[in-house]
Amino acid sequence: MGLVDMKISVLTVCRNSAATIRHTLESFFAQDHEDKELVVVDGASTDETLSIVRSYGDKHLQIVSEPDRGMYDALNKGLALCSGEAIGALNADDAFHDRSVLGKISVALADADIVHGHLDFVENHDSKRVVRRWRAEPRPRNGFRSGWMPAHPTFYVRRGVAEKVGSFDLALKVSSDYDWMLRAVELHGFRIATMDQVLVDMMVGGASTRSLRSHIGHNLEALRSRRRWLGSGLVDYALVAKPARKLGQFFGINSASTAKQSRHGVS
Repeated sequence: MGLVDMKISVLTVCRNSAATIRHTLESFFAQDHEDKELVVVDGASTDETLSIVRSYGDKHLQIVSEPDRGMYDALNKGLALCSGEAIGALNADDAFHDRSVLGKISVALADADIVHGHLDFVENHDSKRVVRRWRAEPRPRNGFRSGWMPAHPTFYVRRGVAEKVGSFDLALKVSSDYDWMLRAVELHGFRIATMDQVLVDMMVGGASTRSLRSHIGHNLEALRSRRRWLGSGLVDYALVAKPARKLGQFFGINSASTAKQSRHGVS
């Protein structure tokens, strides 16, 4: 099997996502890349989420539903179930930008260990009205120390990367995705490529819009991660630069910062 034909595992964690998950599922099944699987880890939903997921009955689908300790615990369960040569995550209220995304990721991973790309924040998946744009940048010389980071919903890695990086850290409540990407990019010398195209449409608003307290908590946990892995001090440049980069998303210029986080997935 050539690298371009690699099997890609997409991991979606959810709980009570009946209002949004159909768009996510349909965007996956519409992908023209045939060698794929969707691993849905449900946190014991009490609404119609499971019925919707099971209604697709597709050979490319794995489902597990049981109580968990939060989304990062669910992501760890999903990582253990993924069988593809490449792995990424898609939130249960987001969707692939078009049907060619997984195929393009497969091509990009032929010459890289990690790829990431652009992300559009949309009002909803019916209108697709863009309200913010995250435009991916190549890793700068100082990487995460400079305030840079990829958009997690566009972050795909070869299986060997996921095995080397290991589990999401459950001690981090709101930024374990940031910590996981930092370890993948900064600690092991993996080759990373930036894809100059929109990969994911992320829905904004509603329950998944974060508060100021959540933004502050995320940035403090991200600093904790940099202190642990990169030797940052009590305060570092990225503590200011990372939130500042988000401003560019509203003006259509290149920027990379933390996307929203929801119980339906990570970003």
